[in-house]
Amino acid sequence: MSVDAIPDAPAAELARIRGEIERVDRALVGLIAERVALARQVGPAKKALGMPILDPPREAAIVRRAGELAREAGLDDEDVRYVFWHLVGLSRRVQLAED
Repeated sequence: MSVDAIPDAPAAELARIRGEIERVDRALVGLIAERVALARQVGPAKKALGMPILDPPREAAIVRRAGELAREAGLDDEDVRYVFWHLVGLSRRVQLAED
């Protein structure tokens, strides 16, 4: 292998890793869109049952469960709970907009 080829290998590896990150990002956005679509379905179901859109105990349970899953996956549970509070808020806003 020539000396000139050595810098290309790390650059190629970086490009490969970045491509994988972009693939994961696309998958995450797709999952968020799926969650929002489901939240849109929850709103009418809650309304039919006479339930309010805002359900703090349920929201807290969702975030707690996400923290537990984060710990099981070896992730910082506080960071994951932060993300899930935002996901729950997004879902709530979608439900309120549909109301």
